[in-house]
Amino acid sequence: MNKRTDVPEMPKFMKAAEVAELLECSKSKAYKIMQKLNKELEATGSITVAGRVSRRYLMERLYC
Repeated sequence: MNKRTDVPEMPKFMKAAEVAELLECSKSKAYKIMQKLNKELEATGSITVAGRVSRRYLMERLYC
């Protein structure tokens, strides 16, 4: 089992600055979006972390 070391793995969670850059919005707007997404995740029983949002869930909600 060889693990590829030449391709860095993306972090599972995104911070507000990264969300703001991706969405081309302010950090305060990014925090509001993250808060909304985290509330949706909490409603499904998932554990969330304030100030972070799941990269996978954000991408699903943005591009579906």
